[in-house]
This record gives sequence, C-alpha cells and structure tokens, in this order.
Amino acid sequence: MTRKRTGSQTIGPFFNVALLREDDSDLTRRTPGGPQAEGEVIEIRGRVTDGDGAPCPSVLVEAWQADAAGHHGTEGDPNFAGFGRAVTDNDGCYQLATVMPGPVPGKGNSWQAPHISLSLFGSGLLKRVTTRAYFPDQDMNTEDPVLSAISDGSVRSTLIAKSLNSGNPRKFEFNIVLQGPGETAFFDL
Repeated sequence: MTRKRTGSQTIGPFFNVALLREDDSDLTRRTPGGPQAEGEVIEIRGRVTDGDGAPCPSVLVEAWQADAAGHHGTEGDPNFAGFGRAVTDNDGCYQLATVMPGPVPGKGNSWQAPHISLSLFGSGLLKRVTTRAYFPDQDMNTEDPVLSAISDGSVRSTLIAKSLNSGNPRKFEFNIVLQGPGETAFFDL
C-alpha cells in the first residue's frame, strides 16, 4: 500500500482575532494612575514587506527584550512585561510601545548592545523568522558580538532601526523585508 504525503501548509492569517489582546503592543502596560515601567518610553513602528516590496498583512510580530536595567523576566522591573505582540495591518505596518532596553550580558565577558528580539509568524512562513532591532547612535553597537559578526555593512544595517525624532517619546522605524534585495538579516535558531 502506498501512502500519499500530505503537503505542508502555513498557518494564519488569524492572529489578529485569535492571538492578540488589546494591550499586547504596549510592553510597558501603561495604565493611567498605575505603576509605570522604569526607563525611557519609546515607540517602534515599521512595515513588513515581501520580496517584491508588497505589504504583508496579518503578520504577528512578537517582541522580547530586557528592561531598562538589562534584566529579563522575574529578575527585572515588575512593571515591565518584556514581551509584546502586534499584528500588521493591511499595509504591513505594526507598532510597539516599550522602554529603551539596557545592555545584556553575552557569552564570556562580552556585552550585547541594547536591542529587541523579534519573531515573525504569518502566511507563507513555514517557520517563524527571528531578527533583532538595534538602536542607532549606541556606542555598544560597535562591540556587540552579533553585529560585529556580520562583515557585510549593508546586511548589518538591516538590524539598525532609524530614529524618527528626538522628542518624548522617541520614535524609531524598523522595517522588515522578508526576502530579496534589502532582506533583513534573520537568525537560524
């Protein structure tokens, strides 16, 4: 008896109705009059596009990061979530509110520059893709073990967010290109 293999199929697009709560895109979980996360509140917005530059709607963008002091989880600020989610709209745009992360220890005696780890899930992606958003004008970027391991400057630049203002809150743009020219650097985890 011969068995036919079942083809693989991607999941989604149901993230916006099944996996997202209203406040998930605010890692600070700010509530008027409530306890506030320590550190500088910032906003990150961007657009997810495919290899042809077309927007990718309904992509789940998950963010994981350290608090302002560089701590994760229960060791860190109890008023800071450290994890958040946003779903891209029809134009492929997403937005997150968070705090500027502190540097975190790396392997050996190295330190990693402030960054946000991002995972993307969506139609057409058989597995999640992961990347990092670093911030411009951070002195630690030159010694960060991940950034310094990328010898191609054009690839390395895909991991640096662009500053949009110097106001309060500071706003950054981090666009994600899934493939093709200008493809964002992704990590093989």
